[in-house]
Amino acid sequence: MDTSVLALMPGGYEWMLILLVVLLFFGKRIPGVARSLGSGISEFKAGLREGNEEARKKIDSDADAAAAAKKDQTGS
Repeated sequence: MDTSVLALMPGGYEWMLILLVVLLFFGKRIPGVARSLGSGISEFKAGLREGNEEARKKIDSDADAAAAAKKDQTGS
């Protein structure tokens, strides 16, 4: 990486100052943002579980139908 770009990057104390300024301006909003982010993640995981259950049921029903069809072919 070009050293001139690295020279423009803030150091440790500058990052702490930036964090302090962000906390001063947005400190009251951070808990609400974190709460909504957490509920969004929970809803996403619930949707994944629901989708997996539906896919599993579909696979099971298809396997049962295939087994029944095979049984009908061999039994006839």
